[in-house]
Amino acid sequence: MSQEQIALFMFGSMMLMLFTGQRVFGAIGAIAAIAALALWGTGGQDIPFSAAMKLMKWYPLLTLPMFIFMGYVLSESRLADDLYRMFHVWFGNMSGGLAMGTIGLMVLISAMNGLSVAGMAIGATIALPELLRRGYDKVMVTGVIQAGSSLGILVPPSVVLVLYAMIARQPVGQLWLAGIVPGLMMAGMFVIYIWLRCRANPALGPVARDLDVVTREEKIRLLGAGILPLAIFAAMMVPFVNGWTSLVESSAIGALTALAASFLKRRMTWSIFHTCTKNTLAISCMFMWIIVAALGFGAVFDGLGAIKAIDNLFTEQLGFSPWVILILMQLSFILMGTFLDDTAMLVIVAPLYVPLVGALGFDLIWYGVLYTITTQIAYMTPPFGYNLFLMRAMAPPEIGLRDIYRSIIPFVGVMVIALAIIMTFPQIALWLPEYVYGK
Repeated sequence: MSQEQIALFMFGSMMLMLFTGQRVFGAIGAIAAIAALALWGTGGQDIPFSAAMKLMKWYPLLTLPMFIFMGYVLSESRLADDLYRMFHVWFGNMSGGLAMGTIGLMVLISAMNGLSVAGMAIGATIALPELLRRGYDKVMVTGVIQAGSSLGILVPPSVVLVLYAMIARQPVGQLWLAGIVPGLMMAGMFVIYIWLRCRANPALGPVARDLDVVTREEKIRLLGAGILPLAIFAAMMVPFVNGWTSLVESSAIGALTALAASFLKRRMTWSIFHTCTKNTLAISCMFMWIIVAALGFGAVFDGLGAIKAIDNLFTEQLGFSPWVILILMQLSFILMGTFLDDTAMLVIVAPLYVPLVGALGFDLIWYGVLYTITTQIAYMTPPFGYNLFLMRAMAPPEIGLRDIYRSIIPFVGVMVIALAIIMTFPQIALWLPEYVYGK
């Protein structure tokens, strides 16, 4: 077999194992180990060992448990309840206001945890029951929760962008800054869509009738709840962007600030602390196993020269332009997103796509933003979108799978428009990191 055929056989075998329901790290690692031993004999056993050593030397990987712990502290200690109450009293007196406030809640939650799953859990447990109780259309608000949670891996501190930075060898700070404007732009587009739809049909988002009893003093007090995530975000990001702390030190500051806030609010108990640490350990170990397997898989791919072969296939033999190749990559993400999560997609295709994107002349910081948006579109795309089934597991019984499928159609359309805008105008993502780091 030629090297190209071996590489194609490896990729196809891995995808087949994933379709059978095998764990992601097991499927990737097993194919890598088998291929290494078959190609290079006993010398191939050094590849997984080298991957483990490389992982252990990745000092920035320490940020992952810090950010994950921060997200769990803020979620489990119910600090998000105050945020939702704030949005309720400030936006509930307009049609669709509470749904628009939910998008604002999701932006702030994203700035506190960096995981879309955490945003989905908070939105489904706090916002969704309240929206349904107040007579909001169940299809629309189900889409609001899913769309809002998609901001979790785009707005810093995005855990997925940290992983992308390590795999693509790009500065995390620049990637975080690159995600801010596109993330806020998408949130603004979601709000505009909700406003237009509720303006056309006010019955979809009734005006709250219980706000007359809320005093101005209460509104101002609740406004302070919105300062908390901004304070945590500023305490973490300002020292890092100014070069006063490293990425790992900033992540530790964020985790400690969130923990201190939970104590000051008298929301932290031993039971909650145990849950946060246990879940942090479980998620961190999952990430690390996947990364070890992906590094081994990528090492075999590099040894085969698969990257150059694929580049030659697309650009010379098939004659595709760089933009056509980029679009095909994005479509492949949407296909894989029907049965994989964003981390698995990244570690599977990063050894293949990232060098190819660089060879085609595209900016890897910009491509990191495209990747995050595309994977979230994939999460919300039927028939097997990851977010669809998460929502089904968390939603109340009156919301069926058909309602969930219907709910995401307009929001996926908004996200596709946002993706097209950022692809057409890369400076939307690049101007902030260029301004900050150029300055």
